[in-house]
Amino acid sequence: MIIKKRVVGGKMPELPEVETVRRGLSELVTDKQITGIELLYPKIIQGDPQEFIKELTGKKFEKIDRRGKYLLFRFSGELTMVSHLRMEGKYSVKSSEMPLDKHTHVVFDLDDGTQLRYNDVRKFGRMHLVKTGTEDDLAALKKLGPEPTPETFLVDEFYQELQKKKKVIKTALLDQTIVAGLGNIYVDEVLWMTKIHPETKCFEITYEQTQKLHDNIILELNRAIKAHGTTVFTFAGANAEIGLFQNQLNVYGKKGEPCARCQTPIEKIVVGQRGTHFCPHCQKLISVAS
Repeated sequence: MIIKKRVVGGKMPELPEVETVRRGLSELVTDKQITGIELLYPKIIQGDPQEFIKELTGKKFEKIDRRGKYLLFRFSGELTMVSHLRMEGKYSVKSSEMPLDKHTHVVFDLDDGTQLRYNDVRKFGRMHLVKTGTEDDLAALKKLGPEPTPETFLVDEFYQELQKKKKVIKTALLDQTIVAGLGNIYVDEVLWMTKIHPETKCFEITYEQTQKLHDNIILELNRAIKAHGTTVFTFAGANAEIGLFQNQLNVYGKKGEPCARCQTPIEKIVVGQRGTHFCPHCQKLISVAS
């Protein structure tokens, strides 16, 4: 099914990868006007696809923000498109004369002859159009914890939240409610940096460990952003740049390789149905309280 209207006028990306996409797209589409929208797979749109086309046709991209792993496209007319890339979603800006790739599902025609294209092999990504300022009312955004910055992510609040939870720290950091943006790769990395076993219960983590973990989360994500994220499987930024942070990973994907600190072979276990890498020497499970 193709809905079309024209008028004149493998890894799931984590915060560093989504921020890389945001920065690249901001350079490519800001101040450009949408002259038409083609939906080749309308189920990408949450809500009425025809209304989506009607509302956005003729609007300008004002800026692109990010909340956790979500992109927030801000349009003229006080509209915001909330977009989640899920496993394989990618945005690119190409000349309208270039043929569409096989898995391109949404095409925004722009007034300079280019197109913003959304490509998604698995079709898991979603776009949700809302009034600007109401995006936090969406269930997915409402539950998000603070952004991992010194101004918004506070040690005392982080510690208090950990003390309330009986789940293990790996699972807690993945659920996005304590702090936004961490996924499987960076959780493994920050726990290794802080010497915390991934199966440690949250309430068993000391205040001193919480401080170190807090600082390492901010440090690691900023380092990854500077390297344009981690390229695992098929990730690439909006300018097709490939992330280089996989060259700086210490534990993720390194099962059997020597730990960078102590040379003990890295082990891989399953925690909360997620493959989890850690050093059994540096990250000892001190207590197993029930």
